[in-house]
Amino acid sequence: MNQPKSILAVCDLEVEYAYNFMEYLNQKRNIPFDVQAFTGPEVLCAYAQNHSIEILLISGKAMCDAIKEINVGMLIILSEGIHNPDLDQYPSIYKYQSSDSVIREVMNCYGAEKIVHPQAAVLKKNTKVIGIYSPVSRSQKTSLALTMGQILARNHAVLYLNMESFSGFEQLLEQNYEHTLSDLLYYIRQENANLLYKISGMIQSIQNLDFIPPALSPMDIQYTACDEWIKLFETIARESSYEILILDISDSINELFRILEYCGQIYMPVRTDLISTAKITQFESQLGIWGYTSLLEKIKKIHLPFHTINRTGHSYFEELVWSELGDFVRNLLRKEEGL
Repeated sequence: MNQPKSILAVCDLEVEYAYNFMEYLNQKRNIPFDVQAFTGPEVLCAYAQNHSIEILLISGKAMCDAIKEINVGMLIILSEGIHNPDLDQYPSIYKYQSSDSVIREVMNCYGAEKIVHPQAAVLKKNTKVIGIYSPVSRSQKTSLALTMGQILARNHAVLYLNMESFSGFEQLLEQNYEHTLSDLLYYIRQENANLLYKISGMIQSIQNLDFIPPALSPMDIQYTACDEWIKLFETIARESSYEILILDISDSINELFRILEYCGQIYMPVRTDLISTAKITQFESQLGIWGYTSLLEKIKKIHLPFHTINRTGHSYFEELVWSELGDFVRNLLRKEEGL
């Protein structure tokens, strides 16, 4: 039986804000908390008498002496931009930004100040790990990974990890990210105890597909040990609520075959020209030389339809789903058991 999630309570005098925030976060499958909304301190205090609240997110206007007496793991102020020196002892987050941005900041605060022991039961299930890899250049593997991720994310909690030296995401999405996979790999090396909350504090979304912004420096990918990658994957599988982890794998990573071995299913986009065929033959030969022939049973070679999308930003990713590639992936997944 799954252990209940810890409580994240949001208290705001604006009824619509409080309930919209709760409903939005509770429909997201990756949030490691059960979110409860309150529109006044009296109801919140009554609830707290019989329930343990791990995080309390409360507007400055709702804050009062009675709230200070509640036993909560962490109290964070929802600020409207007006400084109240009486609340300086508490961390604060600007209220009027997207719910995704608010929850990222909450997770960053929580992960930075609390020593957390994740609830294994929240992450009960077995996480399916899907690898997207090809020894062939310009195989559209990233387009495949993003298309598949968005389609699967309609019915599953999916996390996409780009493991390329040069992902181009910031240019493609026309957005800079404060935290990236580079930071996460650093936390792995430091054996950070709050890794799950560090991850939650970095998550970005395209449609319902969650992703961690890719590393900016190729060195961060090339110098990460295989064991460090696997530790990251196992943390996500064990401690998060993601059902599917999609790995966009490049040749830049250390011990490529071990990473592929970790995947339950591998999709390999291929091409039919002479050079591409020669590369695939060499790849398969190396599997035999290094004792990884069992990987051949996991690898599904696919010929992707050509597609052209000239837009940038989120429109690019959204159009992938409705392109010929999107139709191809939908048909592919219908034939796959368990997806």
